[in-house]
Amino acid sequence: MLRPLENRVILDISKYKKEETTSSGIILTGDSSKEEPVYGVVVAVGPGRTLDNGEILKIDVKEGDKVVYNSFTGTEVDYEGKSYLIVPAQDILAVVE
Repeated sequence: MLRPLENRVILDISKYKKEETTSSGIILTGDSSKEEPVYGVVVAVGPGRTLDNGEILKIDVKEGDKVVYNSFTGTEVDYEGKSYLIVPAQDILAVVE
């Protein structure tokens, strides 16, 4: 599995990822300028950010949390057939309860 470093969080976005092609292979051109909430499920959390005084600032989310994050953030990675997004903890906006 992927292991995030510092204040990064790995999100499983595979079930929330929008389809961009039809089953017959036609590419859909959606309205990419329209910003919508983006969801993911936390699968791994880094240890946190190290402050100047040596303390570690813990991350507020935990594995299994469904979260909303900034639209244009992170690095998308395909790993073992699933889509993951590695994002800085500060780009997570809310936990969905």
